[in-house]
Amino acid sequence: MKRFTMALCLMAALVLTGYGVSAAKQDSAESKKPVKVFILLGQSNMVGMGEVGPETTQGTLEYLTKTAKKYPHLLDEKGQWAVRNDVRYTFVMQNRGNMQTVQNDWLSVRGKTIGPELTFGQIMGQTLEEQVLILKTCIGNRSLGWDLLPPGSERFTFEGKTYAGYKDDTLSWVEGEEKKPVAWYAGKQYDDDTANAKKVLSELDKYYPGAQKYEIAGFVWWQGHKDQNAAHASRYEQNLVSLIKNLRKDFNAPKAPFVLAVGCGNPGRASFGLQIAEAQLAMNDAKKHPEFAGNVLCVESRDFWKSKETSPNPKQDYHYFRNAETYLEVGNALGLAMAKLLKQKSE
Repeated sequence: MKRFTMALCLMAALVLTGYGVSAAKQDSAESKKPVKVFILLGQSNMVGMGEVGPETTQGTLEYLTKTAKKYPHLLDEKGQWAVRNDVRYTFVMQNRGNMQTVQNDWLSVRGKTIGPELTFGQIMGQTLEEQVLILKTCIGNRSLGWDLLPPGSERFTFEGKTYAGYKDDTLSWVEGEEKKPVAWYAGKQYDDDTANAKKVLSELDKYYPGAQKYEIAGFVWWQGHKDQNAAHASRYEQNLVSLIKNLRKDFNAPKAPFVLAVGCGNPGRASFGLQIAEAQLAMNDAKKHPEFAGNVLCVESRDFWKSKETSPNPKQDYHYFRNAETYLEVGNALGLAMAKLLKQKSE
């Protein structure tokens, strides 16, 4: 109830204040304060699978805003998608061995789909006086137990098989039998995504015009569907702890807040989906992970699940039936969680 009330208050503030850049923020840009950077990672649902249109289809963004009259702050006075001119959104993705810039513009609704960055970015823009860069680096169909496996992860045995450690080129094998290497390795996507984020930051002015300095203000994670098998689900909590520590180390941001949402691409109420959800929520357990108390927060997102009858694509449960409202609400929850951690950090 308290979280819901906070969300309502924040949304009311967004509606009242609009999307124009305040004088304070314009001054901060002129004084060259470091841009606050939030790095978003995950798999396809972080990439963004919430359908924007058409307006006649339930669950699309156009239906929600123009027919159901929800989320009025997403539209400007002319009924067009509002633009937040103090929040930059850059989305890069690995494509055939090279970094592809999918989007690099001021935060708004662009293209055919949205992800959680839309509402997350709005909340960060409303929360912080400094300029904000939402830097998303991810691609779909990736698991934490293989593609995104953090550096330093060791091999493990599960039900008679050995599973890959970082840099191994075979997913799993039986000891004593011939391995079957693939043209990939455990952690390849982790390496690509972090390298791409660093490339963007090394050319900051190209992605945030006029910016000269930056500060890693936080990390955001939304992932889980690809790990729904017995072996990877059994290691999810351990791998997630390693991910958090490695990202902070790789970006020299040991105190940067880290937020994540329960993310399985389905309800996550049973079987491996439930196991992964519980592993993600375990980050909130100060007894199990005392080092994360007050600086890591997992938000419950399973209540944002929408029915296939009220969604654009009833066949894609792994993409939350492509219902835009799920992506908006996950972004809201992540934004509120990050705002909370930032406030605690400043006190």
